[in-house]
Amino acid sequence: MPDLKVLFSDLIRFETDLWNAVDARLRSEYDLPLPWFEPMQVMSKYTTCRVFDIKEELSITVGGASKLVDRIEAAGLCRRRANPDDRRSQIIELTPAGRRLLANATKSFEDELHTRLESVVTGRALDQFGATLMRLRASNRRVTSHEQIAPAS
Repeated sequence: MPDLKVLFSDLIRFETDLWNAVDARLRSEYDLPLPWFEPMQVMSKYTTCRVFDIKEELSITVGGASKLVDRIEAAGLCRRRANPDDRRSQIIELTPAGRRLLANATKSFEDELHTRLESVVTGRALDQFGATLMRLRASNRRVTSHEQIAPAS
């Protein structure tokens, strides 16, 4: 049986090291912080992206997602427009400058991931690791949502 405390520590330290390396590369090459790159990826993925979509994709709060969008918008990389289907929300879309920056930065992002992941372990191992992470995240979401609706003791 693996030592789960060691596994936890290794997973967190690896995530931190990987985040810092990717962030440093995007900042140095494009002056683009990784915390902006991720929501921009989500914006590019949806034809009608909302703050809620960013919140869900990145597993952050609505307030956190909204603040990120505010900063990205202030930099001229995205804009908000009225949501014709729901007056309570807005559609967020990348500006042409945001789309160009994301396209260029994505190449460096993928290159950095290749260097730090794909060049180190096999594609099969990465597929297995990815499947395991998906199962763990899904399980944690179920546990969290169960905890939120469970009656207080």
